[in-house]
Formats: sequence, structure tokens, C-alpha cells
Amino acid sequence: MNLSTSSPSDETPNLRIGTRGSPLALAQAHELRRRLAAAQGCPETAFAICIIKTTGDAIQDRPLSQAGGKGLFTKELDLALIRGEIDLAVHSAKDLPTILPEEICILGYLPREDVRDAWISRKAAQPQTLPAGSVVGTASLRRAALLKRLRPDVGVTLLRGNVATRLAKVESGEVDATLLANAGLKRLGLAHRATSLLEPEVFVPAVGQGAIAISARREDAKVAAVLNPILDAATGTCLRTERAYLRVLDGSCRTPIGGYAQLIEGELQLRAVILRPDGSQFFETCRKGLAQEAESLGETAARELIARAPADFFKD
Repeated sequence: MNLSTSSPSDETPNLRIGTRGSPLALAQAHELRRRLAAAQGCPETAFAICIIKTTGDAIQDRPLSQAGGKGLFTKELDLALIRGEIDLAVHSAKDLPTILPEEICILGYLPREDVRDAWISRKAAQPQTLPAGSVVGTASLRRAALLKRLRPDVGVTLLRGNVATRLAKVESGEVDATLLANAGLKRLGLAHRATSLLEPEVFVPAVGQGAIAISARREDAKVAAVLNPILDAATGTCLRTERAYLRVLDGSCRTPIGGYAQLIEGELQLRAVILRPDGSQFFETCRKGLAQEAESLGETAARELIARAPADFFKD
């Protein structure tokens, strides 16, 4: 594990924030630090940002689903928490595995950003108008399958790297288009690079997309107390629903999965979809319930989809 600390002051930080070192991860860590400083009435320098290199950042030649899954972006951060090297870790919620080490818990989430996927292309305003035979770059099983569901006549190729790298490959013509989370573009000041935004009713987002999650040691009451004023309860309710849904589906399968919960006038609504990797077959559902039913709503949706899918649907 490689850990470096960035703090603009020599003062001892109140809390050490662990993060990956990508531009997007750092933007999220700085957003957390700004909110913490404002809530505590102290300078941002009271909170150190500790950059930790993760296995997921080092793997660029294959999809993460083939290299070990979401835990590749969190394993080293989890270890740093357990060892007491950092006090909390900030994550893109969609990168968090459904099962965490027993010493660690998710304390909560910052207010959720836009959940939509952004379509980026110099050749077409939207996936439906991309010329047949074009090539779209993505590392996401979900995005690839949803795209093939809409456009079985286009090709999909692996595209890894940070946001700037992916945008550059579209600009250079290495791929004809790509798909990125609009929340990430906005946090990096790159929202203008989106050609169009794909509505979640058609292009169901990843579980947790647009949300920043904060994890900490389970018994650390001090960290929980400091974070509590900035956590967003509505986002927490929606993420409990989505993560319960994903937890039932998860295991060792590499099935493309989309799930998006929202609170609308006090009613909790979950839209969920599972697909074949080539988009040739899919099953979707929409469930509604009360906020206090968050986890059971997600679990019920997952079990419905499992019951409707053929026996071989979840095979690796």
C-alpha cells in the first residue's frame, strides 16, 4: 500500500480522510472536506487528505469484473482504516462492494448528484443515431449491455483510465463514443463535455451512482459525531434500498445490473434491471413502498428478477 498525506498546514488534523488519487476521487475528498469544515466552523486544513494507491487504479488492461470486482478500489482503504492510518474513507458509492470487513461500516452519504449516464461522442447526439458498426468504449458491463440492448449493431471495446483519458480517446477518434457518469463530469467541472444525458427510465444507473459514501471504523464514535451533520438522510434511504437489491443479486456473478431508488413525495421507488452481457435478454421491475421498508423493497425486487430469469442467467 502506498500512502501519502496532503495537508496545506503543519497543524495536527482533526481527522484524516483517505481517498484514491484519481482527479475524481480527489474532487470528492475535497468536497467532503469543505462540508466538514463548514459544519465544524474550522479551517479546511483541520482535515488532512491521505492519498492511497489501490489495486483497481493499477489495472488498466481488463474489466475489473475479470480481476476481482469492486473490492479492488476499496481494499487498501479498508486496510488503512483497520490499521488506524486514516480516520475515514471517501468513495464513489458505486465502487463499494456489498459486503465490507466487519470492522468497517458506511456512516452515510453526501447529498446525491445527478445519477444519469452521460453520452460523449463527436459522431452522434445520442446512442440511437450512432452509425451502424461504430465502436463505443466502456469498462462497465452495465453500460455495454444497456447499449447493446438499444443498438445491437454497434461494437463495444474496453476503455479504462480516468475521465480525462476516456474523453481524450473519444476526441482522438480511437473510439466513436463513450459513456461516463454525469456526476463525475460535474464534480470535475467537465459537464459541458456531455453530448447528451441518458434518462434513468431507459438507461438505468449503477447502484450508488452519483453518491459519495463515507466509511469508518465501526466503533469510532468521534468520527460518526463529526460526520453526522453533513450526511443526507434521503440519499441514505435510497442507497440502503439499492445496496440491499444488489446484495441479493451479487455473489460471484458477472451479470450487468442496474438499480436506482428515489424518494418522490415521501414514497420510495426503485427501478431495477438485469441483462445478458450482450443485451439480448433483460428483465426489469419497478417497486414502490415506504422509506422504512428500504431494505425489504430492494430485496423483494432482486428476488422477483431472479425468479423471472432463466436458470443459466447468472452463470459466469
